[in-house]
Amino acid sequence: MSTRLAAALTAVALAAAIPAGAAHAHEGHDHGAAPPPVSKSIAPRGEALSDAFELVAVPRDGSLTLYLDRFRTNEPVSGATIAVEAPGGSRVATAAGEGTYTLPAPWLAKPGRHDLIATVTDGDAADVLMLSVSVPDPVPAREPAAGRPAFVAGASSLAAEFGARLTRRDPVLVGSAATAFLLGVMVSALAGRRRAAAVILATLVVTAVLGTAAFAHGDEDHGADRRGAALVEPPRAAGLMDLAQRLPDGAVFVPKPTQRLLVLRTIVTEEGRFRRRVELPGRIVPDPNASGVVQSSVGGRLSPPPAGAFPRLGTRVRKGDVLAFVTPPIQAVDLSDMRQTQGNLDQQIAILQRRVERYTRLATTGAVAQTQLDDALAELKGLQDRRSALDTVRREPEALMAPVDGVVAQAAAVAGQMANPGQMIFQIVDPGRLWVEALSFDALAAAQEASARLADGRILSLAYQGSGLADRNQAIPVQFAVRGDTGGLRIGQFVTVLAGIDAERQGLALPRAAIVRTANGQDVVYEHTAAERFEARPVRVEPLDGAHVLVAAGIGAGRRVVTEGAELLDQVR
Repeated sequence: MSTRLAAALTAVALAAAIPAGAAHAHEGHDHGAAPPPVSKSIAPRGEALSDAFELVAVPRDGSLTLYLDRFRTNEPVSGATIAVEAPGGSRVATAAGEGTYTLPAPWLAKPGRHDLIATVTDGDAADVLMLSVSVPDPVPAREPAAGRPAFVAGASSLAAEFGARLTRRDPVLVGSAATAFLLGVMVSALAGRRRAAAVILATLVVTAVLGTAAFAHGDEDHGADRRGAALVEPPRAAGLMDLAQRLPDGAVFVPKPTQRLLVLRTIVTEEGRFRRRVELPGRIVPDPNASGVVQSSVGGRLSPPPAGAFPRLGTRVRKGDVLAFVTPPIQAVDLSDMRQTQGNLDQQIAILQRRVERYTRLATTGAVAQTQLDDALAELKGLQDRRSALDTVRREPEALMAPVDGVVAQAAAVAGQMANPGQMIFQIVDPGRLWVEALSFDALAAAQEASARLADGRILSLAYQGSGLADRNQAIPVQFAVRGDTGGLRIGQFVTVLAGIDAERQGLALPRAAIVRTANGQDVVYEHTAAERFEARPVRVEPLDGAHVLVAAGIGAGRRVVTEGAELLDQVR
């Protein structure tokens, strides 16, 4: 065989390696309607829905797995009865837990379309659902011919590896590339041992270049038969895993088992009119009728109460409990005056005591009237009281007592500390009675209820208490009482208050968890368009209350929107 013949055969191989239409197709030309985007990793399945139920059937290993959910909420329906009319007869599916049912289906071994009728009964609700499951034809793997020479077997192995790598780019090129490579092997065998390596290398290089060029042409499907060129079983069997994935058109495919793991829940949107709400900055404040402060009326040195220790933060106290003592300081000059006054009082008391004793003896004989004795006794008692009060001022401190029942919210007491008059030593707060003070720039409806949202997403129900007329930096203070559980709240904690005003807006109310912020800053919601398909819808939202937003545009009424697990859906790639 001459070199010219080898070159001719190589040219034929290169021509075969070029896909049909590749020489004429280029950017900007349409070669026919593109098929709908599908994923080869999704196993065959069928689905049906009604106003009450949504049913998905997945054939697997000679059995049929049924997933039953509620249509409006996507909650799994457990404990239902599903009777399936199939080609093999009517049978009742067996419950497998959390809305999953199984049914033996030996008729699934036959390829083709199988029509099913499922009768679902759940309590008082009953429905008949019709669905079909298509089982594809099996594609057998090609076995290599026996008795081939060693070099041909090695070339075939290399061709298979090259074809597998090329398949990752475009499966259409597998048949042409494999054909070109095998023709190159034939040319090398005919050309002789010396030229074999060169011819094989040239064929490989040219085929790889053409494969890359054809791949760069685009992702168009020109109708090539991929099954005829397959050397191994295509990866259709891997679809039994049914992994959540994002489809080429941007929708998200989430199989029913994954929906149960992600706890995806939906609601059906409804149009309505809602009172417009505004967001106000606010903070937690104590109820003025259930809180108080402990202050010192005179300056002095602090000392612990009779218990021996100052109350700690969070300590529950009752009204009238002694929390601390304040001992007023005495100056040296004042101390000298007090000692002089004490001396004068002691002298007067001694004189009056002798006079009272003399009047007492004379009163028995009638020499002194009884009135004189009584006056002397009264004067003596007054002097003794003045002397005792002077001693008390020097020794007894002021007791600081709790004004209300509650817990110690603030404490600034240290043994030996000097307290100024009017200084707050303790703050007592009732943790079950707290208020929220917000700053508003709009006129709020006096009887309108409001809500507050904490940083962790918790929602507080508020009751309007009143608003001030004073202007704080052009903002009006508005106070609300916290209703319900106040556990975990602290004084001074910042919150976002959502209060209603008189204006009303038209739109759809959705939970805040249904709104997802994408990477480009766009707000989207995920619509449940099919049993296992979710599509992102851009929306424009406005604040409504602490737990809901108002969808002003982007989606209409009667759509199933994901309210729980939307953030997880957005992470599927």
